[in-house]
Amino acid sequence: MQLSCPSPILQHETVQMAHGAGGRLSQELTARVFMPHLNNPVLDQLDDQARFDAEPGRIAFTTDTYVVTPVFFPGGNIGDLAVNGTVNDLAVGGAMPRYLSAGFVLEEGLPLVDLERIVRSMAEAARKSGVVIACGDTKVVQKGQCDRIFINTSGVGFIPPGRDVSCRNLLSGDAVLLSGTIGDHGMAILTTREGLSFQSRIQSDSAALNGMIADVLQAAPNLHAMRDPTRGGVAATLNELAASSSVGIELDEGALPVREEVRGAAELLGIDPLTVANEGKVLLVVPAAEADAALVVLRAHEHGSEAAIIGEVVDEHPGMVVIRTSLGSRRILDMPLGEQLPRIC
Repeated sequence: MQLSCPSPILQHETVQMAHGAGGRLSQELTARVFMPHLNNPVLDQLDDQARFDAEPGRIAFTTDTYVVTPVFFPGGNIGDLAVNGTVNDLAVGGAMPRYLSAGFVLEEGLPLVDLERIVRSMAEAARKSGVVIACGDTKVVQKGQCDRIFINTSGVGFIPPGRDVSCRNLLSGDAVLLSGTIGDHGMAILTTREGLSFQSRIQSDSAALNGMIADVLQAAPNLHAMRDPTRGGVAATLNELAASSSVGIELDEGALPVREEVRGAAELLGIDPLTVANEGKVLLVVPAAEADAALVVLRAHEHGSEAAIIGEVVDEHPGMVVIRTSLGSRRILDMPLGEQLPRIC
């Protein structure tokens, strides 16, 4: 069922409180902004629930809420970030992402042209990653009670029989791989928010990685674990992996890929790039015998062209991450204590 757009007299250029009331203006918003971009056979039913066929195997389910500021940033916006982030959360568990929901909290006065730009980017991100936005919801709050727009996305994916990818699977001797450069998203948000300028503009790495991950799983079928290093960055994610499997992880400082502009901005601001969020990177832990094959597949993809083997899993210092420096010394890479960069996703 497709909604017809209400008469022009009811159309507005900004979000109104009545757009969230469930009446005529709510129908206008759905017909004018959401359905032209997100329509698909599942969502087009416009029922109170989405119905779809389940695939064999286990189901993976995830949810996340996006409150990034600014909502538009170099390399993306809150809309494609919400889709890509949820797709990646499913993919790193070995799942094939299929369906997403999208819940919007809109501030009264948000320009509809901005909302439509965000929704359009969500539709494009969903198309690229092969997922369907199956259902959604919209709420409007009074001006000042929300910062323009917040988005909650939940996702469902299917895990093929026999696949076991978990942070508890790490074994001594495993190789640790990273699909690309560190800290791009967090530094893009921070430099944009603070109005900092550099010779080369830092771009967010926001991207859906499920296609690349599916190819890696073909090349490295015994892959043990994957995580996307978002909040807390590579440091937080590796510490979580080490603690979950009661193993140690050792990194080669010289192998860690960091863009020069990101490194420079981080040094200027006194931030370690290893603690900065990424939104288009994945950490992978694979048996050493499959590491080279996984690396070849990663580097063949657009989002993995700068992939590297950055370390290994060891029996020593269980639950800890240690970096071997270029000077031959070692230092502990601690779990970050708190949020250095609030509202980065």
